[in-house]
Amino acid sequence: MNKTARILSIAAVAAFSAFGAHADEADSSQFALKFDTNRTRAEVAAEAATVAQTRSIEPAGSRVVTYKSTADRAAVRAQAAEALRTGQIPSGEFSAM
Repeated sequence: MNKTARILSIAAVAAFSAFGAHADEADSSQFALKFDTNRTRAEVAAEAATVAQTRSIEPAGSRVVTYKSTADRAAVRAQAAEALRTGQIPSGEFSAM
């Protein structure tokens, strides 16, 4: 058992040391993008300013429809109490059995 553990630990050390041999530059230079453009800095800045003005900070579909109620609070409470009393609104725990 001791010999098997020693062989496995040597294999693990060898595997981890092999990963270091494949390391590249720390600045990720292999992923650097090269751009060749004919546009000036002012043109790009002007386009970015117009895009920012037309964008909304509100996510699509997140606007909630609001309305102004003309109902009286006391009248709504009285209607709710009446509906509860007549059984139109269930109250308490509901058992489906």
